[in-house]
Amino acid sequence: MNESQTNPTEHPEVSRRRFLLGLAAAAGAAGMAGSLASGAQPNARPVAERPVAKAKPRLPLAEGEPIRMGVIGTGGMGTSHCDAFCSLVKQGRENVQIVAISDVCKPRLENALRRCREHQPGVQVDAYYGSHRQLLARGDLHGVLIASPEHWHEVHAVDALLAGTDVYLEKPMTLRLDEAIRLREVVLANPDLRLQVGTQMTNLPKYHEARKVIASGTIGKPVWSQTSYCRNSRDGEWNYYNIDPNWQDGVNIDWREWCGPLGAQAWDPVVYARWRRYRKYSTGIIGDLLVHVLTPMLVAIEPGWPTRVVASGGHYIDKAMENHDQVNINIEFDSGHTMVLAGSTANEVGLETMIRGHMGNIYLGGRNCVVRPERIYADDVDMQTIECEDIGNDQDVHRLKWLECIRTRVQPDSDIEQGTKVMVMVDLATRSMWDGGAYEFDSKTMQTRKL
Repeated sequence: MNESQTNPTEHPEVSRRRFLLGLAAAAGAAGMAGSLASGAQPNARPVAERPVAKAKPRLPLAEGEPIRMGVIGTGGMGTSHCDAFCSLVKQGRENVQIVAISDVCKPRLENALRRCREHQPGVQVDAYYGSHRQLLARGDLHGVLIASPEHWHEVHAVDALLAGTDVYLEKPMTLRLDEAIRLREVVLANPDLRLQVGTQMTNLPKYHEARKVIASGTIGKPVWSQTSYCRNSRDGEWNYYNIDPNWQDGVNIDWREWCGPLGAQAWDPVVYARWRRYRKYSTGIIGDLLVHVLTPMLVAIEPGWPTRVVASGGHYIDKAMENHDQVNINIEFDSGHTMVLAGSTANEVGLETMIRGHMGNIYLGGRNCVVRPERIYADDVDMQTIECEDIGNDQDVHRLKWLECIRTRVQPDSDIEQGTKVMVMVDLATRSMWDGGAYEFDSKTMQTRKL
């Protein structure tokens, strides 16, 4: 497919992305996307056969030179990142400069610009309204942090990688699994670049200690685990995001650009401010909350690829929210392990975080890693509490690790493989929630099938 063959009703980004990614066989690409939506993927071209664009050469970084970074998305999370990176510089923990920011909302962009300039005296910071493409076209950035809504993650990340920059990508890595698979192809095709997903709880020492305990054979084979992310509110989850009465489409918000790859819809400030409540733009509890706690469990257990996912729940309290307010998920892995997840925005009492082995159990509810034997193995497994260091702000640790990747070219912990495994769980659980079925995933073919 060439650019003249694109659909004129599509957002320009959709047509451009298809061209750049080299998914030239329209039927093959459509077959993959469509089959991902419905389950089986009989027409998808094998991953290895789909050509992927090569990135521009990355900008060299001399020892001691400040890392020049850009930020795409300056809402609450993006602006918090700006403040945090500036604070790391003030603390003498890194030498980094935020030199470019972009957003579709002028008030948010101007607020972030003011803060970046105040916190970085003497640093020229440029703001780009309405499009990330101008920011990436500069060619003088070492890294780009992406804190845009989920439905833009894949496009922003791929564009940044192809521009030759390393990427810090907020979680969830993408909105849908097919996007995660395409992003993975780009990362694997450009091994000189680094992509880190923003799942900062993977830095907590207790999960790494648990991995050591499991590797030592102390608890025997880990057979199943459980964790949760539960909270409560009187007015409905994510309704605390304020709606600015001064927002005006076409005046200080580029709403069409915000809608982007998912297609235009009528301007709606409620959707713009609280998009996590809506099925089209977010997976809700699953992608926004549970990703935080299930990802570090992968670090501890190393269970391999998810193979089967089923989820249940519903709209029990917050019936105005389109996404569910109660989610319960069962995930099976190819190593022979089952993970149970619970998520709620209607009750704050969750499950105890723990890993259950044949010979013993690991409790991870507090800062430390606690090991207790199964009753029949009380004489074989010693009860122990492994004291774990207080690392402070785990998100700052995550930010610093990304900067270390940029400087040293070490691979990130929260890498594309981990992120793709998480997206298998997120996407299949989301499908299961909406249609009531169970889903199977084959990591060899990267294909999904409804059971």
